[in-house]
Amino acid sequence: MAIPMRSWLFAPGDSEKKMAKAAASETDIVIFDLEDAVATEVKPEARRMVAEALSGADNPERLWVRINPFESDMPLLDLAAVMPARPGGIVLPKAEGPQDIVRLDHTLSALEAAHDIELGSTPVMALVTETAASMFEAGNYAGAPRLAAMSWGAEDLSDSIGAQSNVDENGRFDPAYELARTLCLLGAARAGVTAIETIQTDFRDTEGLARRASAMRRQGFGGMLAIHPAQVDPINTAFTPGEDEIAAARMVVQLFADNPGLGTIGHGGKMYDRPHLSRAQQLLASLPED
Repeated sequence: MAIPMRSWLFAPGDSEKKMAKAAASETDIVIFDLEDAVATEVKPEARRMVAEALSGADNPERLWVRINPFESDMPLLDLAAVMPARPGGIVLPKAEGPQDIVRLDHTLSALEAAHDIELGSTPVMALVTETAASMFEAGNYAGAPRLAAMSWGAEDLSDSIGAQSNVDENGRFDPAYELARTLCLLGAARAGVTAIETIQTDFRDTEGLARRASAMRRQGFGGMLAIHPAQVDPINTAFTPGEDEIAAARMVVQLFADNPGLGTIGHGGKMYDRPHLSRAQQLLASLPED
């Protein structure tokens, strides 16, 4: 059964304590980070520590690793170190198009074969808006191998375009970053994978986080990145359908089952059509099995 993807909690790969704390949290997916959270000079030791953390885990399928981008000379070193420990998935930063996913797929296939891991079993989440060039490729990931989710980032994009900030005086993302969010959402929909909202840097503002996560779910995102364990519960709550929502979805599905052949049905003073049915079916399909 596919694991849920509501919350994705980063933990720096050079901290045994933070990796252990993240793994013990209620987050759906832990991301052991070998990229931005780890200084260059300690990356070799961080690779060893991440591999050790993976090897001793009871549930490695929820323990993913963010490797360094292909623009560097480090991703092969990252993968060679962690793949023998069978991570649950790989997060690829600064992806600039489906060709990067294909390149990663080839490397993963070779390492899976070398370590007796089922071929194709290591999924990928791509960060698809972290450079100016990547923005023009966000809608082209349909059919990319192994791709399970797409997310976006504002901080690296700021650096890529030379911006002094990515928010306005009220703390709202500027237009370029709202565009990045939208392109990620639409690109993920086209690719048939889960769209994941980017981080909220102020981890103390859990009320604001809850509002934002709820708004992102309404827009179509399926989960959100987190940088602190305190953010996990608000994210999980926001991306979990409520009982009333589940009941309404079941009602819509049953309504169309009872009226086969109809494209539009009036019920309870409302009109329901096929898009309503599709959304209801998607919601019910996302629920964990009993």
